[in-house]
Amino acid sequence: MNDYQRMIETFHAELGIPRSFADACKIPLQSEAVDLVCIGEDIFGREQYLTPDAGDHWQLMRTAAFENNIELQIISAFRSVNYQCELIRNKLEQGQSIDDILTVNAAPGYSEHHTGQALDIGTPGCKPLTEAFEDTPAFTWLQENAHQYGFKMSYPKNNSYGIIYEPWHWSFHG
Repeated sequence: MNDYQRMIETFHAELGIPRSFADACKIPLQSEAVDLVCIGEDIFGREQYLTPDAGDHWQLMRTAAFENNIELQIISAFRSVNYQCELIRNKLEQGQSIDDILTVNAAPGYSEHHTGQALDIGTPGCKPLTEAFEDTPAFTWLQENAHQYGFKMSYPKNNSYGIIYEPWHWSFHG
């Protein structure tokens, strides 16, 4: 077991994620990106980052969508393992159970956001991170075009990962 895996196990123990999680999880352990570039601000005014290749393709895809009168907005991109832990800690403090949290948020070490190649996408007029995104022209455009830029939706309906349907979550695969 390497240092990264030990760190993930420590975080899991702290958050109450069962030791059996790693063996049962269908999502592979994700490496944390170190080479990141700024891709602009998200809808909250925070700078967001992706790996250089994913960032270049995001910019190309966003421009192409804009040329088709579709505005793609960044909701979230790279998240460190520490940031993912904070998200889960906050939900635990609000009284949510770890089992419920893990259907919506990947456990630290297992989020595609750690790789710097995933982002949550929104569009004006649609509440962020909701299934309502699937009813927007932006979602239709992504379904028809994202593959041309190396992106695919990670968590479709009835996915095998046990993660809720996330029409807003897209990952770069080159």
